[in-house]
Amino acid sequence: MSPLATGPASGLASGPQGPAALRPLLTTVLDALRTGAAERRGPLPTGGPETVAARIRTVLGDPLPRHGDPDALRTLVHAFAAGAADPADPLCTAHLHCPPLAVATAADLAASALNPSLDSWDQAPAASELEALVTASLAKAVYGRPADALVTTGGTESNQLALLLARELNGTGQLVCAENAHHSLRRATWLLGLAEPITVPAPGGTLDPTALDETLTKLPGPLIVAATAGTTDAGLIDPLPAIADVCHTHAARLHIDAAYGGGLLFSDRHRSRLDGLARAHTVALDLHKLGWQPIAAGLIAVKDPDDLRVLEHHADYLNADDDTDAGLPDLLGRSLRTTRRPDILKIAVTLKFLGREGLGALVDQVCAHAREFAHLVAAHPGFELYAPPSISTVLFRPTHRSDDAVADVRRTLLTQGHAVLGRARADGRLWLKATLLNPHTTAGDLAALLKLVEGHTPR
Repeated sequence: MSPLATGPASGLASGPQGPAALRPLLTTVLDALRTGAAERRGPLPTGGPETVAARIRTVLGDPLPRHGDPDALRTLVHAFAAGAADPADPLCTAHLHCPPLAVATAADLAASALNPSLDSWDQAPAASELEALVTASLAKAVYGRPADALVTTGGTESNQLALLLARELNGTGQLVCAENAHHSLRRATWLLGLAEPITVPAPGGTLDPTALDETLTKLPGPLIVAATAGTTDAGLIDPLPAIADVCHTHAARLHIDAAYGGGLLFSDRHRSRLDGLARAHTVALDLHKLGWQPIAAGLIAVKDPDDLRVLEHHADYLNADDDTDAGLPDLLGRSLRTTRRPDILKIAVTLKFLGREGLGALVDQVCAHAREFAHLVAAHPGFELYAPPSISTVLFRPTHRSDDAVADVRRTLLTQGHAVLGRARADGRLWLKATLLNPHTTAGDLAALLKLVEGHTPR
C-alpha cells in the first residue's frame, strides 16, 4: 500500500479518527479565513475581475500537479477569502445572499463530514427522519395545518417542481404570471415543454388582480398562476388574497414564489404580510435568504401531500418493493435528484437553537434596517427613494443622474472594493439596490453606505 493511502493527506473526515483528523485542519481553515479577510479589508477585493483572476491563477498554479502541496489548504482558503464577496460585511448589500449563522455553518460541517445521501434510508438513517419531521413542521407553518414539503436547492428548483406538479396533476397548462416574476419560471416552462408564460401587467411592481382576472377569462384551462411574495428586484409582495380569489373563480392552480418573503412567517410583526399564502397549492421558500443558512436551503411546501405521488420513482437498488414493504422508508420520490446532501441538518439546528422568536427577531431587525436606510435616502436632497421597503430591499438613486451614471457608480464601488450594491430597473429607470440581510448592521454602517455612494457620484 502506498504511504499516501495511510498518511495525513488522505485522512478521513468521519469514522473513529475523523474528529482528530479534522481538528488541526479546522484551525488551518479558520486562520486562513481570518488572514484572508484581513487582507481584503472590505466587502469585496479591490481591482475588479482581472486582478482577482490573476491572483487566483498565481496561487493555484497547476490545478492537478504531479506531486501534492501540503500547504494547499491554507494558501487556497486564504486566497478564497481574500477574493470573496463577504455577505457579513454591512456594505455587501447587492443580492439575496445572506451571511450564514455560525451555528448553521457548524452543523453543515457535520453534514459534510458524515456525507449522507438522501436517496435511500441505508445511506441516511437519521437524516431521513430528521428531514421528514422538519419539512412537515415548516409546511404546517405555511398552511396552518398538516401538509408536506420537499427540500430543494433553492427557488429555481422549487419553481420548477411547482410547474411539474401542476403539469402532471392538471395536464399541460398555461402559466400566467406578472412581468417581474422570477426568471426561473420562464426557464421552467422551457424545461417542461410548456407554452411561453403569459405575463400580466404589474403596475407599481405587483401583479394586478383585475388584469389577472381579465387574462384568465380569455384563456382555456388548465391554468397555472404564479404570484410572488418578495420580488427579486424590489422585495415587493403581490396582493395574495385577491389573487387567490381570482384563481378560485377560474379554477386555476396557484403557486406562490415566497423564496424571499417566506421568512416573514417567523415574525409576529410581519407575518400578516403573507396573508393568503396558505391558499396556494405550492409555495417556494428559501432559508438561505431570510433564514441565514449556508447555501443551499430551499423548500417547496405542498398543500396536499398526495400531490407528491406523481414524483414516485422506482430503482430496485434504492427502493426495492420488498425493502419498502419491510418498513425501510422510500426516499426516491422526495426529490428529482438522486444523490442529495442532508441540507435539513443545518435548518433543524437553527430552528431548534433560535426558535420562532429568535428567527423572528432577526427578520424584524433587517426589516427595521431597511426602513432606517430608506429614511436616510428620503431625507437626503441628493438621492431619490423608489418606494418604502416592503421587506428588506431599498431601491434608490442619485437625483438628476442618467442611468449610465448610476451604473458607473455601482461598478466603481465594486472595483474599488468599497461596497457591493445591486441594480434593478423600475419605472423605466435604473436604480441602485441595497438588500439588507445582516442583522448586525448598525446605523453608522447605513450612513457610511450612503456617504460612499454620494462620494463616488459624478458632479
